[in-house]
Amino acid sequence: MRKRDNIFNGVDWILIGFYLVFVVLGWLTVYAATFTEGQHFILNLDTSYGRQMVFIGMSILIILVVLSIDRSFYETYAGVFYLVSMLSLLGLFVFGKNINGATSWYGLGGFSLQPSEFAKFATSLALANFLSERGRDLKNFSEQLKAFALILFPAVLIVLQPDAGSALVYFALVFVLYLFGLPLFYMIIGFMAVILFLITLYFGFTVSLLISYSLISIFFIVLYYFNRLYIRHNWITIIAIYLFSGLFMFSVSHVYNKVFEQHHRDRFDILFGKISDSKGIGYNTDQSIITVSTGGLKGKGYLQGDRTHGDFVPEQETDYIFSSFAEEWGFIGTSILVILFVLFLMRLIFIAERQRATFSKVYAYAVLLIFFFHFTINIGMVIGLLPTIGIPLPFFSYGGSSLWGFTVLLFILIRLDASRIYEW
Repeated sequence: MRKRDNIFNGVDWILIGFYLVFVVLGWLTVYAATFTEGQHFILNLDTSYGRQMVFIGMSILIILVVLSIDRSFYETYAGVFYLVSMLSLLGLFVFGKNINGATSWYGLGGFSLQPSEFAKFATSLALANFLSERGRDLKNFSEQLKAFALILFPAVLIVLQPDAGSALVYFALVFVLYLFGLPLFYMIIGFMAVILFLITLYFGFTVSLLISYSLISIFFIVLYYFNRLYIRHNWITIIAIYLFSGLFMFSVSHVYNKVFEQHHRDRFDILFGKISDSKGIGYNTDQSIITVSTGGLKGKGYLQGDRTHGDFVPEQETDYIFSSFAEEWGFIGTSILVILFVLFLMRLIFIAERQRATFSKVYAYAVLLIFFFHFTINIGMVIGLLPTIGIPLPFFSYGGSSLWGFTVLLFILIRLDASRIYEW
Protein backbone atom coordinates (compact mmCIF):
# COMPACT_ATOMS: atom_id res chain seq x y z
CA MET A 1 0.00 0.00 0.00
CA ARG A 2 1.37 3.39 -0.98
CA LYS A 3 1.59 6.12 1.63
CA ARG A 4 0.01 9.54 1.22
CA ASP A 5 2.29 12.56 1.00
CA ASN A 6 0.18 14.52 3.51
CA ILE A 7 -2.91 13.93 5.61
CA PHE A 8 -5.21 15.82 3.25
CA ASN A 9 -4.43 13.84 0.10
CA GLY A 10 -7.56 12.18 -1.23
CA VAL A 11 -9.94 13.53 1.41
CA ASP A 12 -13.50 14.24 0.32
CA TRP A 13 -13.71 18.02 0.46
CA ILE A 14 -17.45 17.95 -0.16
CA LEU A 15 -18.03 16.10 3.10
CA ILE A 16 -15.64 18.45 4.87
CA GLY A 17 -17.56 21.38 3.39
CA PHE A 18 -20.82 20.03 4.79
CA TYR A 19 -19.14 19.57 8.16
CA LEU A 20 -17.89 23.16 8.24
CA VAL A 21 -21.28 24.58 7.22
CA PHE A 22 -23.11 22.58 9.90
CA VAL A 23 -20.61 23.45 12.63
CA VAL A 24 -20.69 27.17 11.83
CA LEU A 25 -24.49 27.25 11.61
CA GLY A 26 -24.65 25.23 14.81
CA TRP A 27 -22.43 27.66 16.70
CA LEU A 28 -24.41 30.65 15.41
CA THR A 29 -27.63 28.99 16.60
CA VAL A 30 -26.16 28.16 20.02
CA TYR A 31 -25.13 31.83 20.30
CA ALA A 32 -28.62 32.95 19.29
CA ALA A 33 -30.26 30.53 21.72
CA THR A 34 -28.32 32.03 24.65
CA PHE A 35 -28.30 35.64 23.42
CA THR A 36 -29.69 38.41 25.61
CA GLU A 37 -30.42 42.05 24.73
CA GLY A 38 -27.43 44.35 25.15
CA GLN A 39 -25.02 41.43 25.14
CA HIS A 40 -21.64 41.95 23.50
CA PHE A 41 -19.69 39.01 22.18
CA ILE A 42 -16.94 38.04 24.58
CA LEU A 43 -15.28 34.63 24.65
CA ASN A 44 -16.58 33.72 28.07
CA LEU A 45 -16.30 30.09 29.17
CA ASP A 46 -19.23 30.66 31.51
CA THR A 47 -21.51 30.83 28.45
CA SER A 48 -22.69 27.97 26.24
CA TYR A 49 -21.48 29.69 23.07
CA GLY A 50 -18.06 30.31 24.62
CA ARG A 51 -17.62 26.69 25.62
CA GLN A 52 -18.95 25.53 22.24
CA MET A 53 -16.27 27.59 20.51
CA VAL A 54 -13.65 25.83 22.62
CA PHE A 55 -15.21 22.49 21.68
CA ILE A 56 -14.99 23.45 18.00
CA GLY A 57 -11.33 24.43 18.41
CA MET A 58 -10.58 21.07 20.01
CA SER A 59 -12.47 19.36 17.17
CA ILE A 60 -9.89 20.76 14.75
CA LEU A 61 -7.16 19.01 16.74
CA ILE A 62 -9.21 15.80 16.74
CA ILE A 63 -9.58 16.03 12.95
CA LEU A 64 -5.85 16.41 12.46
CA VAL A 65 -5.15 13.40 14.68
CA VAL A 66 -7.79 11.21 12.99
CA LEU A 67 -6.53 12.07 9.49
CA SER A 68 -2.87 11.56 10.42
CA ILE A 69 -3.41 7.94 11.52
CA ASP A 70 -3.00 5.23 8.90
CA ARG A 71 -6.27 3.60 7.85
CA SER A 72 -4.99 0.13 8.79
CA PHE A 73 -4.79 1.26 12.42
CA TYR A 74 -8.57 1.61 12.62
CA GLU A 75 -9.13 -1.88 11.26
CA THR A 76 -6.37 -3.52 13.31
CA TYR A 77 -7.41 -1.95 16.60
CA ALA A 78 -11.19 -1.86 16.08
CA GLY A 79 -11.61 -4.41 18.85
CA VAL A 80 -9.50 -2.31 21.22
CA PHE A 81 -11.61 0.78 20.50
CA TYR A 82 -14.73 -1.26 21.24
CA LEU A 83 -13.34 -2.74 24.47
CA VAL A 84 -12.20 0.64 25.82
CA SER A 85 -15.56 2.15 24.92
CA MET A 86 -17.49 -0.61 26.72
CA LEU A 87 -15.28 -0.22 29.78
CA SER A 88 -15.97 3.52 29.78
CA LEU A 89 -19.72 2.78 29.76
CA LEU A 90 -19.35 0.26 32.60
CA GLY A 91 -17.26 2.75 34.57
CA LEU A 92 -20.20 5.14 34.71
CA PHE A 93 -21.93 2.90 37.23
CA VAL A 94 -19.04 3.54 39.63
CA PHE A 95 -17.60 6.93 38.72
CA GLY A 96 -20.44 8.50 36.72
CA LYS A 97 -21.99 11.91 37.32
CA ASN A 98 -25.76 12.11 37.55
CA ILE A 99 -27.36 14.85 35.45
CA ASN A 100 -31.14 15.13 35.08
CA GLY A 101 -31.65 11.65 36.51
CA ALA A 102 -29.21 9.83 34.21
CA THR A 103 -25.70 8.70 35.13
CA SER A 104 -24.34 9.21 31.63
CA TRP A 105 -21.38 11.55 32.19
CA TYR A 106 -17.94 11.71 33.72
CA GLY A 107 -17.26 14.95 35.54
CA LEU A 108 -13.99 16.56 34.39
CA GLY A 109 -13.55 19.81 36.25
CA GLY A 110 -16.09 22.22 34.83
CA PHE A 111 -16.88 19.95 31.90
CA SER A 112 -18.67 16.64 31.48
CA LEU A 113 -17.89 13.81 29.06
CA GLN A 114 -20.57 11.44 27.75
CA PRO A 115 -19.00 8.13 26.64
CA SER A 116 -22.11 6.94 24.78
CA GLU A 117 -21.34 9.54 22.09
CA PHE A 118 -17.96 7.92 21.43
CA ALA A 119 -19.32 4.38 21.65
CA LYS A 120 -21.07 5.01 18.32
CA PHE A 121 -17.88 5.12 16.28
CA ALA A 122 -16.29 2.34 18.37
CA THR A 123 -19.28 0.05 17.78
CA SER A 124 -19.29 0.92 14.08
CA LEU A 125 -15.59 0.04 13.79
CA ALA A 126 -16.11 -3.24 15.65
CA LEU A 127 -19.05 -4.16 13.44
CA ALA A 128 -17.08 -3.30 10.30
CA ASN A 129 -14.16 -5.41 11.50
CA PHE A 130 -16.46 -8.33 12.34
CA LEU A 131 -18.26 -8.34 8.99
CA SER A 132 -15.05 -7.94 6.98
CA GLU A 133 -13.44 -11.07 8.43
CA ARG A 134 -13.25 -14.05 6.13
CA GLY A 135 -15.84 -16.74 6.64
CA ARG A 136 -18.44 -14.45 8.16
CA ASP A 137 -21.87 -15.44 6.90
CA LEU A 138 -24.92 -13.76 8.39
CA LYS A 139 -27.06 -16.63 7.09
CA ASN A 140 -25.49 -18.62 9.94
CA PHE A 141 -27.41 -18.30 13.22
CA SER A 142 -24.30 -18.26 15.41
CA GLU A 143 -22.86 -15.38 13.35
CA GLN A 144 -26.14 -13.53 13.68
CA LEU A 145 -25.98 -13.85 17.47
CA LYS A 146 -22.43 -12.47 17.55
CA ALA A 147 -23.37 -9.51 15.36
CA PHE A 148 -26.45 -8.73 17.44
CA ALA A 149 -24.38 -8.97 20.63
CA LEU A 150 -21.91 -6.35 19.33
CA ILE A 151 -24.77 -3.92 18.85
CA LEU A 152 -26.92 -4.79 21.85
CA PHE A 153 -24.20 -4.76 24.50
CA PRO A 154 -23.57 -0.98 24.40
CA ALA A 155 -27.30 -0.35 23.95
CA VAL A 156 -28.12 -2.30 27.12
CA LEU A 157 -25.42 -0.49 29.12
CA ILE A 158 -26.82 2.87 27.99
CA VAL A 159 -30.41 1.88 28.80
CA LEU A 160 -29.29 1.04 32.34
CA GLN A 161 -27.91 4.57 32.90
CA PRO A 162 -30.87 5.17 32.10
CA ASP A 163 -30.72 6.86 28.69
CA ALA A 164 -33.15 5.07 26.40
CA GLY A 165 -32.95 7.76 23.71
CA SER A 166 -29.21 7.36 23.13
CA ALA A 167 -29.57 3.57 23.22
CA LEU A 168 -32.11 3.57 20.39
CA VAL A 169 -29.47 4.97 18.03
CA TYR A 170 -27.57 1.68 18.13
CA PHE A 171 -30.52 -0.19 16.65
CA ALA A 172 -29.93 1.72 13.42
CA LEU A 173 -26.89 -0.53 13.00
CA VAL A 174 -29.19 -3.54 12.56
CA PHE A 175 -29.92 -2.19 9.07
CA VAL A 176 -26.20 -2.47 8.33
CA LEU A 177 -26.45 -6.20 9.07
CA TYR A 178 -29.30 -6.48 6.57
CA LEU A 179 -27.25 -4.74 3.88
CA PHE A 180 -24.45 -7.26 4.41
CA GLY A 181 -26.37 -10.53 4.46
CA LEU A 182 -28.81 -10.67 7.36
CA PRO A 183 -31.95 -12.48 6.12
CA LEU A 184 -34.92 -10.27 5.30
CA PHE A 185 -36.91 -12.33 7.78
CA TYR A 186 -35.41 -10.38 10.69
CA MET A 187 -36.31 -7.03 9.17
CA ILE A 188 -39.89 -8.14 8.59
CA ILE A 189 -40.13 -9.41 12.17
CA GLY A 190 -38.69 -6.13 13.45
CA PHE A 191 -41.10 -4.05 11.36
CA MET A 192 -44.08 -6.09 12.49
CA ALA A 193 -42.93 -5.85 16.12
CA VAL A 194 -42.89 -2.04 15.88
CA ILE A 195 -46.38 -2.02 14.34
CA LEU A 196 -47.76 -4.38 16.97
CA PHE A 197 -46.07 -2.32 19.70
CA LEU A 198 -47.71 0.91 18.55
CA ILE A 199 -51.12 -0.70 17.92
CA THR A 200 -51.09 -2.25 21.40
CA LEU A 201 -50.17 1.04 23.05
CA TYR A 202 -52.90 2.90 21.19
CA PHE A 203 -55.81 0.42 21.35
CA GLY A 204 -54.90 -1.74 24.35
CA PHE A 205 -54.26 -5.48 24.46
CA THR A 206 -57.75 -6.86 23.76
CA VAL A 207 -58.65 -4.67 20.79
CA SER A 208 -55.14 -4.99 19.34
CA LEU A 209 -55.30 -8.77 19.59
CA LEU A 210 -58.57 -8.81 17.64
CA ILE A 211 -57.19 -6.43 15.00
CA SER A 212 -53.90 -8.30 14.52
CA TYR A 213 -55.51 -11.75 14.47
CA SER A 214 -58.06 -10.55 11.92
CA LEU A 215 -55.32 -9.15 9.66
CA ILE A 216 -53.21 -12.30 10.03
CA SER A 217 -56.24 -14.47 9.20
CA ILE A 218 -57.05 -12.41 6.11
CA PHE A 219 -53.42 -12.77 4.98
CA PHE A 220 -53.48 -16.55 5.34
CA ILE A 221 -56.87 -16.84 3.63
CA VAL A 222 -55.48 -14.94 0.63
CA LEU A 223 -52.30 -17.05 0.71
CA TYR A 224 -54.40 -20.24 0.84
CA TYR A 225 -56.25 -19.10 -2.27
CA PHE A 226 -52.98 -18.75 -4.21
CA ASN A 227 -50.91 -21.51 -2.61
CA ARG A 228 -52.86 -24.19 -0.73
CA LEU A 229 -49.86 -26.51 -0.45
CA TYR A 230 -47.88 -23.91 1.50
CA ILE A 231 -50.65 -23.58 4.09
CA ARG A 232 -51.03 -27.35 4.43
CA HIS A 233 -47.29 -27.97 4.84
CA ASN A 234 -46.58 -25.06 7.21
CA TRP A 235 -49.45 -25.21 9.67
CA ILE A 236 -47.03 -25.37 12.63
CA THR A 237 -45.43 -22.09 11.51
CA ILE A 238 -48.87 -20.52 11.15
CA ILE A 239 -49.86 -21.53 14.67
CA ALA A 240 -46.54 -20.19 15.97
CA ILE A 241 -47.22 -16.81 14.30
CA TYR A 242 -50.58 -16.52 16.07
CA LEU A 243 -49.07 -17.62 19.37
CA PHE A 244 -46.01 -15.36 19.35
CA SER A 245 -47.89 -12.29 18.12
CA GLY A 246 -50.34 -12.70 21.00
CA LEU A 247 -47.53 -13.21 23.52
CA PHE A 248 -45.68 -10.19 22.15
CA MET A 249 -48.70 -7.91 22.52
CA PHE A 250 -49.27 -9.19 26.06
CA SER A 251 -45.61 -8.44 26.86
CA VAL A 252 -46.01 -4.91 25.45
CA SER A 253 -48.83 -4.24 27.88
CA HIS A 254 -46.79 -5.65 30.75
CA VAL A 255 -43.63 -3.71 29.88
CA TYR A 256 -45.57 -0.50 29.29
CA ASN A 257 -47.37 -0.65 32.62
CA LYS A 258 -44.76 -2.34 34.82
CA VAL A 259 -41.36 -1.44 33.34
CA PHE A 260 -41.79 1.97 31.69
CA GLU A 261 -41.49 4.98 33.96
CA GLN A 262 -44.51 7.27 34.24
CA HIS A 263 -42.85 9.99 32.15
CA HIS A 264 -42.29 7.44 29.36
CA ARG A 265 -45.97 6.48 29.40
CA ASP A 266 -46.98 10.14 29.47
CA ARG A 267 -44.92 10.90 26.36
CA PHE A 268 -46.58 8.13 24.38
CA ASP A 269 -50.02 9.16 25.62
CA ILE A 270 -49.34 12.74 24.51
CA LEU A 271 -48.09 11.52 21.12
CA PHE A 272 -51.25 9.45 20.61
CA GLY A 273 -53.46 12.32 21.77
CA LYS A 274 -54.80 10.42 24.78
CA ILE A 275 -53.86 13.20 27.18
CA SER A 276 -53.05 16.89 26.88
CA ASP A 277 -50.38 18.19 29.23
CA SER A 278 -48.97 21.42 27.90
CA LYS A 279 -47.72 22.47 31.34
CA GLY A 280 -46.21 19.19 32.50
CA ILE A 281 -44.49 16.40 30.57
CA GLY A 282 -45.66 17.86 27.25
CA TYR A 283 -44.41 21.37 27.96
CA ASN A 284 -41.14 21.07 26.03
CA THR A 285 -42.73 19.69 22.89
CA ASP A 286 -45.68 22.09 23.05
CA GLN A 287 -43.43 25.13 23.39
CA SER A 288 -41.13 23.81 20.68
CA ILE A 289 -44.01 23.46 18.21
CA ILE A 290 -45.21 26.98 18.99
CA THR A 291 -41.69 28.37 18.58
CA VAL A 292 -41.23 26.64 15.22
CA SER A 293 -44.61 27.87 13.95
CA THR A 294 -43.95 31.51 14.93
CA GLY A 295 -41.04 31.58 12.48
CA GLY A 296 -43.52 31.77 9.63
CA LEU A 297 -42.26 31.77 6.06
CA LYS A 298 -39.13 33.91 6.32
CA GLY A 299 -38.43 33.85 10.06
CA LYS A 300 -37.96 36.73 12.47
CA GLY A 301 -34.30 37.29 11.61
CA TYR A 302 -31.06 36.35 13.30
CA LEU A 303 -31.04 37.23 17.02
CA GLN A 304 -34.65 38.40 16.71
CA GLY A 305 -36.42 35.32 18.04
CA ASP A 306 -38.36 36.62 21.01
CA ARG A 307 -39.51 33.17 22.13
CA THR A 308 -35.95 31.91 21.95
CA HIS A 309 -34.69 34.88 23.97
CA GLY A 310 -37.51 34.35 26.45
CA ASP A 311 -36.32 30.77 27.10
CA PHE A 312 -39.78 29.36 26.45
CA VAL A 313 -38.25 26.09 25.20
CA PRO A 314 -36.12 24.24 27.78
CA GLU A 315 -32.88 22.74 26.42
CA GLN A 316 -33.20 25.03 23.40
CA GLU A 317 -29.45 25.03 22.76
CA THR A 318 -29.19 21.22 22.96
CA ASP A 319 -31.96 18.77 22.01
CA TYR A 320 -34.39 21.49 20.86
CA ILE A 321 -31.95 23.70 18.97
CA PHE A 322 -33.88 23.20 15.73
CA SER A 323 -36.78 25.21 17.19
CA SER A 324 -34.47 28.20 17.76
CA PHE A 325 -33.19 27.96 14.20
CA ALA A 326 -36.76 27.68 12.85
CA GLU A 327 -37.99 30.77 14.71
CA GLU A 328 -35.23 32.96 13.31
CA TRP A 329 -35.02 31.57 9.77
CA GLY A 330 -38.58 30.39 9.16
CA PHE A 331 -39.85 27.79 6.73
CA ILE A 332 -37.44 28.84 4.00
CA GLY A 333 -34.40 28.60 6.27
CA THR A 334 -35.40 25.26 7.80
CA SER A 335 -36.17 23.87 4.34
CA ILE A 336 -32.67 24.81 3.19
CA LEU A 337 -31.20 23.19 6.30
CA VAL A 338 -33.17 19.98 5.74
CA ILE A 339 -32.06 19.93 2.08
CA LEU A 340 -28.44 20.34 3.20
CA PHE A 341 -28.78 17.39 5.56
CA VAL A 342 -30.40 15.29 2.83
CA LEU A 343 -27.57 16.16 0.43
CA PHE A 344 -25.10 15.28 3.19
CA LEU A 345 -26.74 11.87 3.60
CA MET A 346 -26.76 11.33 -0.17
CA ARG A 347 -23.04 12.10 -0.23
CA LEU A 348 -22.50 9.50 2.47
CA ILE A 349 -24.33 6.95 0.30
CA PHE A 350 -22.05 7.84 -2.61
CA ILE A 351 -18.99 7.50 -0.38
CA ALA A 352 -20.18 4.13 0.93
CA GLU A 353 -20.83 2.73 -2.53
CA ARG A 354 -17.38 3.61 -3.87
CA GLN A 355 -15.48 1.79 -1.12
CA ARG A 356 -13.45 -1.19 -2.28
CA ALA A 357 -12.71 -2.77 1.09
CA THR A 358 -15.55 -4.45 2.99
CA PHE A 359 -14.36 -2.87 6.24
CA SER A 360 -14.64 0.65 4.81
CA LYS A 361 -18.00 -0.05 3.17
CA VAL A 362 -19.56 -1.45 6.35
CA TYR A 363 -18.25 1.46 8.41
CA ALA A 364 -19.54 3.96 5.83
CA TYR A 365 -23.07 2.57 5.98
CA ALA A 366 -22.95 2.55 9.78
CA VAL A 367 -22.02 6.25 9.73
CA LEU A 368 -24.80 6.96 7.24
CA LEU A 369 -27.46 5.26 9.34
CA ILE A 370 -26.35 6.87 12.60
CA PHE A 371 -26.54 10.35 11.07
CA PHE A 372 -29.87 9.55 9.40
CA PHE A 373 -31.34 8.33 12.69
CA HIS A 374 -30.19 11.40 14.64
CA PHE A 375 -31.37 13.85 11.98
CA THR A 376 -34.79 12.23 11.52
CA ILE A 377 -35.57 11.57 15.19
CA ASN A 378 -34.38 14.96 16.46
CA ILE A 379 -36.40 17.01 13.99
CA GLY A 380 -39.41 14.70 14.34
CA MET A 381 -39.19 15.18 18.11
CA VAL A 382 -38.93 18.97 17.89
CA ILE A 383 -41.99 19.34 15.65
CA GLY A 384 -44.08 16.88 17.68
CA LEU A 385 -44.21 13.96 15.25
CA LEU A 386 -42.20 11.70 17.56
CA PRO A 387 -41.98 11.39 21.35
CA THR A 388 -39.18 13.22 23.15
CA ILE A 389 -36.21 10.87 23.58
CA GLY A 390 -33.40 13.39 23.97
CA ILE A 391 -30.89 12.92 21.17
CA PRO A 392 -28.87 15.80 19.66
CA LEU A 393 -28.98 17.25 16.16
CA PRO A 394 -25.55 16.42 14.65
CA PHE A 395 -23.05 19.33 14.71
CA PHE A 396 -25.79 21.74 15.87
CA SER A 397 -26.69 20.84 19.43
CA TYR A 398 -24.52 22.29 22.17
CA GLY A 399 -22.10 19.88 23.83
CA GLY A 400 -18.50 18.77 23.53
CA SER A 401 -19.19 15.04 23.69
CA SER A 402 -21.77 15.23 20.93
CA LEU A 403 -19.61 17.39 18.65
CA TRP A 404 -16.44 15.36 19.22
CA GLY A 405 -18.25 12.05 18.85
CA PHE A 406 -19.79 13.02 15.53
CA THR A 407 -16.49 14.54 14.38
CA VAL A 408 -14.55 11.33 15.04
CA LEU A 409 -17.34 9.26 13.48
CA LEU A 410 -17.28 11.29 10.25
CA PHE A 411 -13.55 11.88 9.88
CA ILE A 412 -12.61 8.24 10.37
CA LEU A 413 -14.81 7.63 7.31
CA ILE A 414 -13.11 10.47 5.45
CA ARG A 415 -9.75 8.94 6.36
CA LEU A 416 -10.80 5.47 5.17
CA ASP A 417 -12.24 6.92 1.97
CA ALA A 418 -9.03 8.86 1.26
CA SER A 419 -7.11 5.57 1.24
CA ARG A 420 -9.40 3.68 -1.12
CA ILE A 421 -7.24 4.60 -4.16
CA TYR A 422 -4.31 2.78 -2.55
CA GLU A 423 -6.27 -0.42 -1.84
CA TRP A 424 -5.81 -3.28 -4.24
